[in-house]
Amino acid sequence: MTTTLLPIATGARTRSVVLGFLRPQRARLAGALTLLVAGTVAGLVAPPLLGHIVDLATKGGSTGDFVLAGAGLVGAALFEAVLAGLGIALLAQVGEDTLARLRERFVESALRLPLEQVEKAGAGDLTSRVTNDVAVVAEAARTALPEFTRALLTIVLTLGGMAVLDWRFLVAALLAVPVQAYTVRWYARRAVPLYARQRVAVGAQQHQLLATIDGATTIRAFRIAGEHSGRVAARSQRAVDLLLQGVALQTRFYARLHVAEFAGLAAVLATGFFLVRGDAVSIGTATAAALYFHGLFNPVNVALALVDDAQAAASGLNRLVGVASLTAAARAEAEPSDAPSAIEVRGLTFGYHPDRPVLHEVDLTVARGERVAVVGSTGAGKTSLAKVIAGVHDPLSGSVAVPAGEVALITQEVHVFAGPLAEDLRLARPAATDEELRTALAAVDALDWVSKLPEGLETEVGSGGHTLTAAQSQQLAFARLILADPPVAILDEATAEAGSAGARLLERVATAALQGRTAVIVAHRLTQAVTADRVVVLENGRVVQNGPHEALVAEPGPYAVLWQAWSGQRTH
Repeated sequence: MTTTLLPIATGARTRSVVLGFLRPQRARLAGALTLLVAGTVAGLVAPPLLGHIVDLATKGGSTGDFVLAGAGLVGAALFEAVLAGLGIALLAQVGEDTLARLRERFVESALRLPLEQVEKAGAGDLTSRVTNDVAVVAEAARTALPEFTRALLTIVLTLGGMAVLDWRFLVAALLAVPVQAYTVRWYARRAVPLYARQRVAVGAQQHQLLATIDGATTIRAFRIAGEHSGRVAARSQRAVDLLLQGVALQTRFYARLHVAEFAGLAAVLATGFFLVRGDAVSIGTATAAALYFHGLFNPVNVALALVDDAQAAASGLNRLVGVASLTAAARAEAEPSDAPSAIEVRGLTFGYHPDRPVLHEVDLTVARGERVAVVGSTGAGKTSLAKVIAGVHDPLSGSVAVPAGEVALITQEVHVFAGPLAEDLRLARPAATDEELRTALAAVDALDWVSKLPEGLETEVGSGGHTLTAAQSQQLAFARLILADPPVAILDEATAEAGSAGARLLERVATAALQGRTAVIVAHRLTQAVTADRVVVLENGRVVQNGPHEALVAEPGPYAVLWQAWSGQRTH
């Protein structure tokens, strides 16, 4: 299957989405900026006060003047700390709230993605977005955004303070700007595509790693561990190489910034020397100007260094917004409520590759409340048909209409989520009471063993918790089906992994869970076909027989052959 990565939003689209999230936060954002401006102004009082102390020393000021100036320094420092701290905290809250809304939108969209689209992109692409990208953006919202805002305010207000001292100090300080601007532009041109390649490389690395772990048993069986280790190593090396390229780029970036700092400071000191010699300013004023410019070193470096974080965060944001902006593909659901059928499949052709279809011109109608079993030999297309009806895959041609509404798919691969068993069940109905959970468990013959768990419904299950058998996991899946209460259910060999005794139990459970629902059952055991209202036989991706079990057994054909083989196997 060709890899097709999930979409990445453009910068304009990302800005539009983020601004939309920020609109409800305008009041808090304005309050945060006000506090930061006030704190920065309080901090900018220090250089003129220190310059005043220099003038007092050169002119022989009184002790009281020195004490008063020192008290001013202490007061300014306290005001700056309190106001800036409050402003940064408030701004961080705005960033966190905005990120939380983006994460919610991302998860909502990700959960609605067609599984086919996720499979084409590879699990690593989605995983890296929900882990690495979210982490980078969260760190930017939590730390980089407040620091950058404060640094920017300090730069602007400090330059304003230098202009108040003497406009020529401002001109001297601005001599560093062309070097800094060129450095940032030079860096941004190289950093943006580099970070984008890094994100893709990390996604490919995670995808290969997950695929290798998932297929570990098969890999060992075929003794191809070396080949897969090589693939993991190659993709990891690609990610490391791009990381090292980023480190080298940052080193050159900071080296150029140091040149700008030294050039600007030299210009300010020279300007101060000539202005003092010409009696245009006092030594204290020249000292204040030099302190102002020296005080710019840290905020300028912070602001420009955060360009690096901004590039990484922007790349991550584009990837998150790319998924968050997706809308679920519309399925054909608009049909009169009195329509006689719940599922209508017309001329369905499907294949994992366009030139190699596995289903050919399939027609199938399932009436409301009808239970249809789909049987056939391995490779006949049973699972493919089930997944297309469930909406996991889109057909190459033809149509699938499910006017009854939501469709639930249960396969033999059931995931038990880590956490209390009750929370696992409430994924299907968040508002379900404990009594409703017990009723659903009783319906699937699971209440007895759940009651015997160490903490009952609150017992931790899933990864790191109480281990459940394959049959117990499937019982939970059927309990979730009852709680979700969808009108249409698709079972794809949902009892195949439980062994003979467990399969008989799960067949009874499935019958109870499907009560009152329209159902399509991919049957690996023909006992499921016997209890179905109708049997559909697939062969090489085509419907070759369709009818009740009794009728198909009585006529020559593939189903009679399957039934004879199945009956003989059971007898022996």
